[in-house]
Amino acid sequence: MASFRSEAGWNLAKRSEIRHDLAMAKYQTGSQTKHRLQYHLVWIPKYRRRVLRVKMVIRLRQLLNEASRINRWWISELSIPEDHVHLIIQTKPSDSVAEVVQRLKGGSSRVIRKEYPELEEFLWGDSFGADGYFAETVGSVDEDVVRRYIREQRR
Repeated sequence: MASFRSEAGWNLAKRSEIRHDLAMAKYQTGSQTKHRLQYHLVWIPKYRRRVLRVKMVIRLRQLLNEASRINRWWISELSIPEDHVHLIIQTKPSDSVAEVVQRLKGGSSRVIRKEYPELEEFLWGDSFGADGYFAETVGSVDEDVVRRYIREQRR
């Protein structure tokens, strides 16, 4: 009986989380705004070392998803090969790209370094990630379509 209750509670929590995620995937509404800001972000471990392995990848996914939920962002794609992290994330207009990357990289780096002390052999210093990152906006329509739409508004 106890397992049923905990399973039912988990299912309820999971359904609520899924509804939240589906809502975040579409347009968001602020007090006077409607927006859908998505970015493709990429960063690498220091020295582009191939240290992202099975257990660490699972933990890194958990950390990135947790940071996303806490900050009310939505990760629609996430891929973690051995030597870099790729994701598409939807954010709020009040959060700059640099701030988003800092929270994702910095927060996960502290936890990963603490939980995997063996990384010290490969990655010297305090951080897990290399300096810098790649960021690109992602839209659901092509730039040419938007240009054409704007031009046609003049008529």
